[in-house]
Amino acid sequence: MEYIDLPDIQFVEEDVEKVLTEIVTLYQTITKRTLFRADPEMIFLKVFAQYIVQHRVLINRVAKGELLRYASGIMLDYLGGTDTPRLEATSARTTVRFTLSVPLVSAQLVPKGTRITQENGDGSIFFETNEAAIIPPGDLTADILCVCMTPGDIGNGLLPGQLNVLVDPLPFVQSVANVTTSAGGTDREEDDHYRERIRLAPESYSTAGPEDSYIYWAKRASAAIIDVEAESPSPMEVKIVPLLEGGTIPGQEVLDAVAEAVNSRKRRPLTDRVTVSAPETVPYDINLTYYIDISRAAESATIQDAVKAAVDSYRVWQKSKLGRAINQSELIARVMQAGAQRVNVVSPVYTEVAKLQVAQDETVSVTFGGLVDD
Repeated sequence: MEYIDLPDIQFVEEDVEKVLTEIVTLYQTITKRTLFRADPEMIFLKVFAQYIVQHRVLINRVAKGELLRYASGIMLDYLGGTDTPRLEATSARTTVRFTLSVPLVSAQLVPKGTRITQENGDGSIFFETNEAAIIPPGDLTADILCVCMTPGDIGNGLLPGQLNVLVDPLPFVQSVANVTTSAGGTDREEDDHYRERIRLAPESYSTAGPEDSYIYWAKRASAAIIDVEAESPSPMEVKIVPLLEGGTIPGQEVLDAVAEAVNSRKRRPLTDRVTVSAPETVPYDINLTYYIDISRAAESATIQDAVKAAVDSYRVWQKSKLGRAINQSELIARVMQAGAQRVNVVSPVYTEVAKLQVAQDETVSVTFGGLVDD
């Protein structure tokens, strides 16, 4: 979130020395006597000043908590109010293909709530059909939307084919398998994401098609959406591109949810044709060699672990925002902060990324080059 660069705000003074000076000055004015450092009254006033400062810190914290920039927890919920409530945990979604053993002369019903799960799973993840569906007469398959029965990100990331066990047997159904990677499940909306939506909320009141309005409604579709861009490639055409937490490319189920959120007649101009699509990926490789100062040889194993974590954090940072340029300087900085003395980067090289694109790492090669005496 971008804010105007303003100094930190204080509603009441917290500096102990200033508070003590005020108290001592007031005391001396009232008593008509001068206090010295060893006076019992001076010791008492110092304790009293500390007590006052502690209360002033609490006053500042509570007062700042009423401002959007500093608010957290329940105070954010109050600021959001009923117009912009916090998004609760949502379930992951995926499309599951139900396959019959033979074509039937009559429609085969797949009831709402039909459950599927993983083979050899731990029994904690179940998906169920979102609504009743049918396999038409003469057809062998039907693709049906299924949602995870446990809200949160626990159901995300199941690759096609991993959900392949039908828990509730159906006649003539030979097999089931998800055909899309499950995605869209999120825990209860976190403060930073919620704060950004509250900031954008006033834009939602307009149906004239402002960019932030489309972004607001798109983000409201799922708390898993970490970034959104809206662009008009031509008059009366609007293209919206969402990106999920951790740089995950949204699947069709999430794209459909965003499309539904932004296409309401009360939320967009009647003449706008709005389309929602996944971001175009810009692939890049990581190939670097790092060295550790010989004076830190005893820390070598710890530094190597820290470098690996730094590279992983860079990969997430790089793909967590649309249009973020591929920046090897950021990678070098993180590896150096992890304890490396020198870093030689073969790739990536600095590469601009368009507004509706996102960088995605492919091959990652991180080599420890040894100890150096620089």
